[in-house]
Amino acid sequence: MSPQGETSRQALVRMYHVSKSYLPGAYALRDVNLSIGKGELIFLTGPSGAGKTTLLRLLFAAEKPSEGSIIIGGRNIARLSDSAVPTLRRRIGVVFQDFKLLQRRTVEENVGLALAVRGEPPRQVRSRAFRMLKQVGLQHRRHHAPVSLSGGEQQRVAIARALVGEPELLLADEPTGNLDPELTLEIMDLIAAAAARGTTVVVATHDHSLVERYARRVLHLQAGELAEAGP
Repeated sequence: MSPQGETSRQALVRMYHVSKSYLPGAYALRDVNLSIGKGELIFLTGPSGAGKTTLLRLLFAAEKPSEGSIIIGGRNIARLSDSAVPTLRRRIGVVFQDFKLLQRRTVEENVGLALAVRGEPPRQVRSRAFRMLKQVGLQHRRHHAPVSLSGGEQQRVAIARALVGEPELLLADEPTGNLDPELTLEIMDLIAAAAARGTTVVVATHDHSLVERYARRVLHLQAGELAEAGP
């Protein structure tokens, strides 16, 4: 079986017969085949426990598959050594439902952290972080602590942090789950704009109104098995 997905654009992500099992005979994911094109925005849906977060963690190399191959940018990340994982993650941005901002660092420091870890000069880190914060409308809060921001503002900071390194792939795990409807659209518009600029985006969500509003390809997980639900 070949990976599900579009054939009209070059694929950034391919998964071949990927399964993940934590206990013998119990699968979080089972025989997943998938192809995601460069610059494509897709939604990943399914009930709690269906395997959405597990799939994202496999793409981020936070876990390795029990079976199968995961190809990102032509490289099988299922075979990566632990020492090679940080290099892969420089190509991937991640947005979490609970933000995961560092409370002892300023907003600007949170956004620039990935660049600083790469060894970029401090002046360049600050400049790029400022530009990214300006894109999400929070440059005026750059010296504030995350705890002083609203939930919507913190999620915008998290998106800025995920995008500042210009990742090829953006993974968003329930990025609007804690937000009201108006903020949900604001955050989702930022994510869609990243896809429009060429970033491949996977959004895991329970919010079917988002799926209907943005009319993109939908992948549905049920008990670890993947089905395509069309646009």
